[in-house]
Amino acid sequence: MKSLLFLTFAMAICTATHAQTKKNVSPTDKKVNELLAKMTLEEKVGQMTQVTLGVVGTKTDGELDPVALKKAVADYKVGSILNVTNHALTVQQWHQLLTKIADEAKNTRLKIPVIYGLDGIHGQTYTLESTLFPQNIAMAASRNMELAKAVTKVAAKELRASGVRWNFAPVLDIGRQPLWSRFPETYGEDVFMGKTMGAAVIKAYEEDGLQNTTAVASCMKHYLGYSASRTGKDRTPIYLPDIEMREYYLPQFREAVKAGASTLMVNSSEINGVPVHASKYLLTDLLRKELGFEGVIVTDWEDIKRVHERHNVAATPREAVAICVNAGIDMSMVPTDFSFYDLLIEAVKRKEVPMSRIDDAVKRILVLKFKLGLFDNPYPEKEAVANFGKPEYQSLALEAASEAMTLLKNENNVLPLSKNAKVLVAGPAAQSLSALNGCWSYTWQGKEEQWYPADSKTILQTITAKLGAANVLTTTGKGFDSPMNYDAAVLTAAAANVDAIILCLGENAYAESPGNIADLALDENQVALAKAAAATGKPVILVLTEGRPRFITGIEPSMKGILMAYWSGKKTGEAIADVLFGDYNPNGKLPFSYPRSMGEVVMYDRKPTEETREIFNDDVHTGYNPLFAFGHGLSYTSFEYSDIKLSTLQLKGNENLTITVKIKNTGARDGRHTVELYSRDMYASITPSIKRLRAFQKIDLKAGETKTVAFRINKNDLAFVNAQLKTVTETGDFKVMIGGLSAAFKYTSQGVN
Repeated sequence: MKSLLFLTFAMAICTATHAQTKKNVSPTDKKVNELLAKMTLEEKVGQMTQVTLGVVGTKTDGELDPVALKKAVADYKVGSILNVTNHALTVQQWHQLLTKIADEAKNTRLKIPVIYGLDGIHGQTYTLESTLFPQNIAMAASRNMELAKAVTKVAAKELRASGVRWNFAPVLDIGRQPLWSRFPETYGEDVFMGKTMGAAVIKAYEEDGLQNTTAVASCMKHYLGYSASRTGKDRTPIYLPDIEMREYYLPQFREAVKAGASTLMVNSSEINGVPVHASKYLLTDLLRKELGFEGVIVTDWEDIKRVHERHNVAATPREAVAICVNAGIDMSMVPTDFSFYDLLIEAVKRKEVPMSRIDDAVKRILVLKFKLGLFDNPYPEKEAVANFGKPEYQSLALEAASEAMTLLKNENNVLPLSKNAKVLVAGPAAQSLSALNGCWSYTWQGKEEQWYPADSKTILQTITAKLGAANVLTTTGKGFDSPMNYDAAVLTAAAANVDAIILCLGENAYAESPGNIADLALDENQVALAKAAAATGKPVILVLTEGRPRFITGIEPSMKGILMAYWSGKKTGEAIADVLFGDYNPNGKLPFSYPRSMGEVVMYDRKPTEETREIFNDDVHTGYNPLFAFGHGLSYTSFEYSDIKLSTLQLKGNENLTITVKIKNTGARDGRHTVELYSRDMYASITPSIKRLRAFQKIDLKAGETKTVAFRINKNDLAFVNAQLKTVTETGDFKVMIGGLSAAFKYTSQGVN
């Protein structure tokens, strides 16, 4: 009788549990499971295959080859297509192209829609007349989270208006290697900046709901440690201790997962000898299990092939496919053929990849497509077109570019220049649009200026609009590489009758490996031009349009003013002119330490042993000695900090600590200003940093006005990764720093629940 009662009880529990499980299955999961059950192995592997547009297109941009398209979608059942052939298309061309792809998918047995993906890095890169905003490095200089979200919303709208629902952005790699060619795509060298701005951008892409015409699926990239290249070259080996990886490179992805990122792209390189695409530890144990990521993992460009061809850890192409899929890859950006499809089917049939892994990957892909509304309507949405190219986007682009402008030097208040001044505009960036926008600007490299909007303005044009043609001379020609731009003798002669020289130097656009450089030295021709300008005796204002800090140490002393303009998008020229002539009060802050020399690339959050160096006979000097420090940025007004206060001097357990400080605008102009809170752990089991950014606020202050700014932090803001790879906050003494002020407090774990 007892055993019968137990059996009845057990059956009741099982029935209830089964009912509860069924009840918890979402409508989307139910649809996906039903579809998955109908799919053949070939259809499943097809969904995991992503090819570039060139596979299904002709040599004419925007034109599809019907036979090739049918082969890809009907025969190979590809689940995703990406990219453009050469350059950006019009909205109409995108709609025509995507409609034909959707039509072809409708003719397949299960009618599974194709998902299209693009790299919209600082706006919708690949649609003509789209609005391009500052690169991430410049957005970090703005220190404006709401602005970062606003420009992202526009990018999402213009992507969706083009018919594209998946964006391969944002880049969350931390910028601690300034040689790296993808440095401009990062949020700079600081972890807090990267994780908070990155998470805000992820939310901006997706928070409206993926079925809404104002949202797109985001893609956090490149997981993990991609920017930590030892040589600074793109796609080269990384050697990264776990403790450093968890302290500096993982937090951005952890926050992005929490923010709801739908997809993730993998680091093309290798870490400690293991290609990341082949690392089950990184892709499954860390990403899936520890971080809890449930979205789609997509490879970068042909990176599974490279596990065999370049990394040489797989003896055959099929072994490379098996290793990477078993490690956790869901979709392969093959991208120029169908080799992945053939090899994965063979690997499954040989029992080298279990069907459970295939089903797991395909389910994630199908869930994404359902969430994006592709099963309901796989075609470009007509109602989304109204969100493309709105006039207010231009105003937002100017606001974003203006807030990025970072004034590095203003000797004897040489700036702003008088609008009655006569100026010489010189240097290769003066008449270059590509040097204002950088990578991913209507083409991959961003250098083909014929695709830029007709109303785009160069620096020369915006300065001329301010002063009038009679007051502006130039020695430059159109385009960054024009020989006219580098003629020092012509510059010297032209400077005779001007009041000031505006010298526009920096970098032309580049993306990824084509941007690899051997060192950070500025081109010799540009250095010679700067020296010639200084030798005229006229005040020289250096304007830098660059994606990473190129060395200006040798010419900096002879420059009277220096404006860091970054690659700030469509309105860079207007923003530069507004700052130079006083129509805008600059408020950008450096998101990286501008190095003085190649042998002294030290981050602001340095260790104590980097701060000082002991030489023989106790000669001690600073180790952190950049040309311009992280967070540096001048204004045309002045700010005074006072009266720092802490809510408690004994922070306990999970309590909050509130820090307040007064900031006064002591100058004659209204100003916008970023207030930054740093902390220092005085003693810890792992050598603590000299300082770490913990919070920032941007405020507006009228001339003479005072405001009180409050920050609230807790133990989590003070935490670090210890020797056991645990994130902890240890009992001990701490200091907070705001401006030139500081205050001390003690933390104790007493009271922790």
